[in-house]
Amino acid sequence: MTTQAAPKTQVNLAGLSRQDYKGHNSTLCAGCGHNSISNQIIAALYELNVVPETVVKFSGIGCSSKSPTYFLNRSFGFNGLHGRMPSLALGALFADHTLKGIGVSGDGDTASIGMGQFKHVMRRNLPMVYVVENNGVYGLTKGQFSATAEVGLELKRQGVNRYFPVDICMEALVSRASFVARSFAGDPKQVKEIFKAAFSHRGIAVIDIISPCVTFHNKEDSFHSYTWGKEHEIALHDITYVPAREEITIEDFEEGSAREVTLHDGATIVLKKLDRDYDPTNIFEALRVLYEAEQNNWLLTGILYVNPNAPTIFDMYNLPDTPLNRLPAEKLRPSRESLDKIMQQMQI
Repeated sequence: MTTQAAPKTQVNLAGLSRQDYKGHNSTLCAGCGHNSISNQIIAALYELNVVPETVVKFSGIGCSSKSPTYFLNRSFGFNGLHGRMPSLALGALFADHTLKGIGVSGDGDTASIGMGQFKHVMRRNLPMVYVVENNGVYGLTKGQFSATAEVGLELKRQGVNRYFPVDICMEALVSRASFVARSFAGDPKQVKEIFKAAFSHRGIAVIDIISPCVTFHNKEDSFHSYTWGKEHEIALHDITYVPAREEITIEDFEEGSAREVTLHDGATIVLKKLDRDYDPTNIFEALRVLYEAEQNNWLLTGILYVNPNAPTIFDMYNLPDTPLNRLPAEKLRPSRESLDKIMQQMQI
């Protein structure tokens, strides 16, 4: 009697299987766009050969902020106060700048109570991926309008929204974020490729992902629904992320039809033109196309802006190669002589 050998588990270059990048089973509603985003984060990190222990996760409060539980179970994570996720990330990444941060927030956690912290982490250019799972509604508190809900939206228990929506990508651009993108949870391939590019970017990388809520915001004509998103999505470009270890070839593209952006680690984003010329390194062009999309009710997706050479907050301080949380006390505390010198300078 012969027995068949069990099939070998496929592993990446880090020697890890896809299972090593998963988290706990989701407790979100079936069909929630947030689950699709978590699945693409798992796929992207597996394909990037990332070691989970080198990543730290952050979130605030809301359905979106539960998402880090559903990926990278081997990574350390911190679920903080409503709207305060950027402060947690700043402190943790300053303590150990060798880690890569992933923050997951929502339209309420970022565009309402967390707007101040969002704006300041943008201008500080903290190296991390900042994902906003944007559904235009407060699902965790049963369906109130969020700051990103469109004017005139009518929900069953909330009446009609009278206020102009906050555009998270515009807010990120005017706050000088160094990487800004928008995607749609119903386009998993694009979500994955954008996340790969964002993770490899050295600086703050904001991804605003329209993520439909199937329970409290399921009107088919709503700007945050699957139906509207599928019918109105317009991609700026077809995105291909090319790791630094691979030879970069674009012979198949016609002359002038593709643009390459090289990131700090040698990886490259190849942006293939679909139906328009677009320069993702021009911040004014990014603002223009966002305004054009707003006027035409388009869901414009893709990498809107990237500046791979923008200095990060770590470049502004003389941080040692050894992370601060691994330095001995005598290296962290000023000497008696230094304190005496400071006191002498303060004397009148």
